[in-house]
Amino acid sequence: MQHRHHLKTTPSTCHWGFFDGAREPVLQVRSGERVVIDTVSGGPEVQPGSGFAILPEMAAIHANTERALGPHILTGPIAVEGARPGHVLEVRIHDIRLRQDWGYMLIRPLLGTLPQHFDQERTVHIPIDRERRMASLPWGGELRLHPFLGVMGVAPPRHWQRITSLVPRLHGGNLDNKELVAGTVLYLPVLVDGALFSCGDGHAAQGDGEVCLTAIETALQAELEFVLRDDLSIDFPRAETPTHLVTMATGPDLDLCAEQALVRMIALLGETAGLVPEDAYMLCSIAGDLHITQTVNQHKGVHMMLGKHALPVRV
Repeated sequence: MQHRHHLKTTPSTCHWGFFDGAREPVLQVRSGERVVIDTVSGGPEVQPGSGFAILPEMAAIHANTERALGPHILTGPIAVEGARPGHVLEVRIHDIRLRQDWGYMLIRPLLGTLPQHFDQERTVHIPIDRERRMASLPWGGELRLHPFLGVMGVAPPRHWQRITSLVPRLHGGNLDNKELVAGTVLYLPVLVDGALFSCGDGHAAQGDGEVCLTAIETALQAELEFVLRDDLSIDFPRAETPTHLVTMATGPDLDLCAEQALVRMIALLGETAGLVPEDAYMLCSIAGDLHITQTVNQHKGVHMMLGKHALPVRV
């Protein structure tokens, strides 16, 4: 039986708002091992007053975890034995479960995709039916939930020092890509020894764009398998769903992000299907889809999806 660890959320296993290549790991695993990772979300200011169950560890985490730079409470880091810069960490997302019966959404002045249109603060708590995977919306109706971790990333290079969890970059981090659900594989470039993977920012549901600033933010439990790859080389995180190849790009300019996601898909099609760039470019035009991942994290995101059914060779 494959060895499986359980990493719970405590003040000693969480870090709040940052990634740091100098941070000591809270768990070390071997390539091929699985970890069940608990995550929590939100500071004391967004906890509901009554009517919902609050996870028992929240008070201790809020009171005893340093809050720095960004909004996300992250679990980790996890060191993968033998990981070195230049390797690729393959993160297989086997399962994602809801941990609590509520989530929250925010509007904050001067933030979001329309910062000048909505300048009044608003916090909404949303009931979650964990068994049915449905949310009851405050304006009426229900929404089916597709939970995923908004933040999954390795540690940045040590010379970057401590960086905010808000901005997605080469290390991954706050990708907010709704395709990263159970069954998807995420590939991250290893930038420090051990890789030092952390995750959090649980989302019960999110649209492409995450336009008002948040998804339905909630606590999740994910079962992830970590596989160290020394046969791959990538310049940015990418993913693979059961049906699609996914390339990503982030930055302050959406046009440049779209170009980079496309360039990376053309390169990926050369690697996996043997297509010359001209053929890959044409295939992307007729079978690829550019999605706006999110527009609210300072660096915006674009991801390109191309169905495996369109490839000359199945991958």
